[in-house]
Amino acid sequence: MDYLKHIKNGVVIIGAGNVATHIALALKKAGYSIKKIYSQTEKSAKNLAKKIDTPYTTRLETLPDNADIYIISIKDTVIENIALNLKIQNGIVVHTAGSVPMSVFETYFDNFGVFYPLQTFTKSRLLDFSEIPICIEANSTKTENKLFALAESLSKKVNLINSEQRKILHLAAVFACNFTNHMYTIGDELLSANKMDFNLLHPLINETAKKANELRPLDAQTGPAKRNDKKTIDLHLQMLNDYPEFEKIYRFVSESIYKLTKED
Repeated sequence: MDYLKHIKNGVVIIGAGNVATHIALALKKAGYSIKKIYSQTEKSAKNLAKKIDTPYTTRLETLPDNADIYIISIKDTVIENIALNLKIQNGIVVHTAGSVPMSVFETYFDNFGVFYPLQTFTKSRLLDFSEIPICIEANSTKTENKLFALAESLSKKVNLINSEQRKILHLAAVFACNFTNHMYTIGDELLSANKMDFNLLHPLINETAKKANELRPLDAQTGPAKRNDKKTIDLHLQMLNDYPEFEKIYRFVSESIYKLTKED
């Protein structure tokens, strides 16, 4: 189904953060009409609206009530409050959160679902949206078909994922992305404190990512923890005496690596 042909009353974007920005840009590029941007913060709403040449508002009650789809892309804790106060006719309402169940909408709307793009988003970075997996869930087959068609018009990787699966997926993504990036931050802190540049690690980071794409991560594991190299581990722990938080992380992660690789 060419969903673009079925969008007569356009799309409303509720939110103007990282995820909302990339979705709005992808929709605009695909030819969809974005009727209005909403954000509690006027500066954010204005900036995104300017990028896609559309009106914006900071007042929920001024959103059009006849749009075909409403994409709520805001903090998880605010989603239900938006749903409570959003007055619409027959449009589809979706959120983009990883850990919020679809059922958050069932009291408020007839047609609803989830439109979850699995990626780390930063406003300033350009991404090829066609390579981003989009995870779909809906409260009816009809709505599911529409959301699937919408997702397929933006991405080559569309998956039907229910709320329980999506929670696990989001948890896995936190480990694979957010925690990994925190490890980069620690590496940067240690290098900067000793007058070295983080770009020294770039080739290592790139090869690690490539291996994760080609091998089972457990099979790609290397390092002193896998080897149970206690001498090196003890040396590293001593070097982290001035960084007690980093020392705890090093010790805990090393123990986890050893246990997992030993069991395998």
